[in-house]
Amino acid sequence: MTRDHLKVHVLETGVMEADMAWLLLKPGRIIADRNNRERQREWGDIPTHAVLIEHPEGRILWDTGVPRDWSSRWQESGMDNYFPVKTESSSASGFLDASLAQVGLEPADIDLLVLSHLHLDHAGNARLFDNGRTKIVANRKELEGVQGIMGSHLGGHLKADFEGLTIDAIEGDTEIVPGVSVIDTPGHTWGTMSLQVDLPEDGTKIFTSDAVYLRDSFGPPAVGAAVVWNNLLWLESVEKLRRIQERTNAEMIFGHESEQTSQIRWAHQGHYQ
Repeated sequence: MTRDHLKVHVLETGVMEADMAWLLLKPGRIIADRNNRERQREWGDIPTHAVLIEHPEGRILWDTGVPRDWSSRWQESGMDNYFPVKTESSSASGFLDASLAQVGLEPADIDLLVLSHLHLDHAGNARLFDNGRTKIVANRKELEGVQGIMGSHLGGHLKADFEGLTIDAIEGDTEIVPGVSVIDTPGHTWGTMSLQVDLPEDGTKIFTSDAVYLRDSFGPPAVGAAVVWNNLLWLESVEKLRRIQERTNAEMIFGHESEQTSQIRWAHQGHYQ
C-alpha cells in the first residue's frame, strides 16, 4: 500500500496569547507579560496544532499542543504569565484529547508520536502517550540538548513534560513511512524538525513547527524571533524549507500563524488526502 491511502487531519490543540515580539522581531515592539498589557505593542493569539496521519502502516501523530493543566504546570517557569492559554481547561474542545475524540480516537490508538521538539506547547501532552503501546520519537540533538538542563526548566523546555518518558532518537531528514518525512530544521532549538507530507490529491504540505512561526517570519527575507537558540542555524533552516517549498510547490502551514487558522481544513471540517 502507498501514499494513495494517506489521510491527514489537522487537530486544534489550544490557543495561547503573548506579546508577538516573542515570535517576530520588528522595531518598536517590546515584550510584556499579561499583568502589564498596557505596555506592549501587540498582544496576539498564538494557535497550536497537531497533525494526525492515517497511513496503511499505522497512525502517526505530529506534536501534542498545550496541556489542560497549563496554568499550574507552567507556573514555576513563569510561562503562564507570558503565554497564557485562552481555551478554558473545562472546555469540551480545543485541546488534544477532545480533538482526537472528534475523529473517534484516544491516545492509545496512536502508533507513533513524533515530537517536532520538546517545548511546552509541542510536547505538553506527551505523557498521554506513555501507554505501553505508542512509540515516541524526537530528534537526537533535541534529546541530547535537554540532558543539559539544570533544574526544572530552561526557557520553553519543561522537564515535567518529557522526563522519564521513553523517547527514541531519529536523525537528519528521514522518511518515516512512504509519503511522510521529517526535515531536520535546527535553530529554534537544538533539534527542531519540520514535517513534510506528500498527498496524491491535495499536494505537498509542510508543517514547519517552530522552524517558522509565522508567514512574516518566512518572508522573504526571513525575520527572526526572540525565542531562537541559534540564529545562524535558524536562518539556514528557513532557507532550506524555502528550497523544498519551491521544488515541491508545497503549502506551508506555519507553527503559530493565527491568520492561517481560517484557511486550514481542521479535523472537524474534513481531512487532506
